[in-house]
Amino acid sequence: MAQKGGAQTNPALDNSYLSAYPPFVRGPLVFAAVSTPVAAGAQCTLTSSVIGSKVLTTPATITLDKSQENINVVCKKRCFQDGVGVIPSHTEAMTAGNVLVGGVVGLGVDAISGAMNKYNDNNQFTMVPIDGCRA
Repeated sequence: MAQKGGAQTNPALDNSYLSAYPPFVRGPLVFAAVSTPVAAGAQCTLTSSVIGSKVLTTPATITLDKSQENINVVCKKRCFQDGVGVIPSHTEAMTAGNVLVGGVVGLGVDAISGAMNKYNDNNQFTMVPIDGCRA
């Protein structure tokens, strides 16, 4: 069920077991959960030049290609102010282990491809109820 940019949604996936493996073992995909705690059912649009534009309904988990790019998020739901934020891309802590296995060349390839990056596992976006609004 792959979508443009290699992203797909699957709320049943959990990547907590992956943290024990270095980037070169984990592969090119990461999973990111997106939620709007007080506004479940919000429609969130995720955008970046790597994934394009993806829409999901919270709570959800999305499968993403590793990338150096942050993902912009805008969540909307009737009677709530829009929730706006970013799913940041981070360098994985185990990147140093890749130097031992793949050397400087392997590290350079991972840096260019984004393979040494990851996204936060859990991403919550705050949505504030609009006073007097009736859904």
